[in-house]
Amino acid sequence: MGVETALAEFADLVEGGDAASAERGGERWRVYWVLGRGEFAEGRSLDALQAAYRLGARVAWRRYARAARRAGVGADQVVLLAEAVFAHIDEISAVSVRGYAEAQADKAGALGRRRHHLLGRIVSGADASALEQAAVTANWMLPDTVACVALGPPAERDRTYRRLPPAVLADLDGQEPYLLVPEPEKAFEDQAFAGALEVRGAVVGPTVPLAMAADSLRWARTLLARLERPAGIVRCEERLPELLLLGDQPLVRLFADRRLRPLDDLTPKQATRLATTLLVWLQSQRGSAPEVAERLALHPQTVRQRLRRIEELFGAALDDPDARFELEVALRFRLLGSPGPYSARSLSAAEWRAGRAVPRAPR
Repeated sequence: MGVETALAEFADLVEGGDAASAERGGERWRVYWVLGRGEFAEGRSLDALQAAYRLGARVAWRRYARAARRAGVGADQVVLLAEAVFAHIDEISAVSVRGYAEAQADKAGALGRRRHHLLGRIVSGADASALEQAAVTANWMLPDTVACVALGPPAERDRTYRRLPPAVLADLDGQEPYLLVPEPEKAFEDQAFAGALEVRGAVVGPTVPLAMAADSLRWARTLLARLERPAGIVRCEERLPELLLLGDQPLVRLFADRRLRPLDDLTPKQATRLATTLLVWLQSQRGSAPEVAERLALHPQTVRQRLRRIEELFGAALDDPDARFELEVALRFRLLGSPGPYSARSLSAAEWRAGRAVPRAPR
């Protein structure tokens, strides 16, 4: 049918000239579109079909040329005839390419819908048998481990979708866009993928068994909300203590308000400075002024002055192991998300009292 249609179409074109050309694109063209879709349905590339078109054009041209010689057609007309033959076959090929591409798009759309459905089943905690069935339908292999990625707002030239590895499931159109990444250690070796997330900003949840995917997503979103807009890629694996503090924020805030009450009478700037110094002192091995000064990039004498003020404010609590633990928890929560090691920006008075976060780059 394709051969007959091509010959009839060309004969009509030669006979009718521009008028026939203007009427093209109807039912006759559909056969080439169907041929393109058929090649995709059979799992083949377009190479064989395109080769058949080219071969058909050469065979037809040889016969046309013999007929033209017998009819005494001039050289100029023969050249025009040759151009028409190969222009016609190019148009036929283009219609087949469109049919092939549309078939690809249709399949990708259907597959995308099935994978989006699968993603929803995974993060909603569907049972194993339901997941297995949905995974088969979506042509997706169930992995042993996954990590969910909470995405920041799209960058000006966001390329996240185009950089996704084939196995990554994505919801990029919802109010809280996210990804589910199978075998994360291997997936993040893809530099194009990691680079797209760096540009957009993303929080990568902990790597967990597939059954805990909803937990990985919840933790990633919790940290993302605290950071407001992440700079680059922030990994929950490196900030698990902070996630623990964010698990019950009202309780930890109450805890912080009580332990850090000695700082309430200071200005926000003073409170932030002493809080950062106290936290580093609590986390240091020897608690010496030089060691704390090195970590804060300050002069030791400045740190000594701060430590004396801290001792005046907190007194005996600094010698009580339980109080020291509670102080560290309170300070970690109060300074959660502040930039630098701990001191690049002072919190406002409202932020200090509420324990509000300030976005920072990942360590």
